[in-house]
Amino acid sequence: MSKLPRPNKELGQHFLKDKSIIEAITNDFHSECDVIIEIGPGPAILTRALSSHNKELYVIEKDTRFNDLLLECVKEENIFFEDALKFDWQTFLEEKKLQDKKIWLVSNLPYNVSAPLFMSFQKVHAIKFMSLMFQKEVGEKTYFKDNTKNQMGSLLAISNNYFKSSLLSKVLPGAFNPPPKVDSVVISYTRFESPRVGIDQFAKFEQFLRTIFRFKRKQLGSVLKGNVDSIEDFFAKTKIKRETRAEALSLEEIYELFNLYTH
Repeated sequence: MSKLPRPNKELGQHFLKDKSIIEAITNDFHSECDVIIEIGPGPAILTRALSSHNKELYVIEKDTRFNDLLLECVKEENIFFEDALKFDWQTFLEEKKLQDKKIWLVSNLPYNVSAPLFMSFQKVHAIKFMSLMFQKEVGEKTYFKDNTKNQMGSLLAISNNYFKSSLLSKVLPGAFNPPPKVDSVVISYTRFESPRVGIDQFAKFEQFLRTIFRFKRKQLGSVLKGNVDSIEDFFAKTKIKRETRAEALSLEEIYELFNLYTH
């Protein structure tokens, strides 16, 4: 690791070194996908293993210091030195003719921008599979945990509308260089081909979720007051009680409320 460029704190860089975690991530969906895209490959630690699957491989990296290391396992024309948050997915998919390919997205996400990046991936229909590393407290908000009450939130709702999600691995700080101050998790995602809320309604769904989860421990009647014409009429159309708190909702109940809210 001493030969690698020094991790950039501003970019939230922590280089993964645990071989078992590297193997778990890079073998997650290799047999199901047509194309692999890695976000933030850094010094090509995951990239080398991903390149061994002999699938078309693309990487999107903000830090140009890693150019030579990436060129060892990725074709030059497949390396994009760009900010992933500003990446033009539509143009990229069209130019590379990937719209109909099954894309597997892999990333050790920079923790400071993991949530907005995750939200942007939801809208790219060609991304069929994802293996993503998060800070534990963020990643755990994207999959259902067994025997856990009041776990619903906006990230959990939107993630599980578009993807089936599950925990792949828990990762301790010692798995990285330098060790972060928090634990991490790797989550696996498989896209639903027919989500209950389509991508064309993504903006409306996201806005609705932000509304009801802004105060997730408050009663829905209080949270939605002022956002609907009549609270009484709104809740008269559903068996969900206005005293219910957003964090206690099921995904089915969220769909029901969303349909009422948008019609």
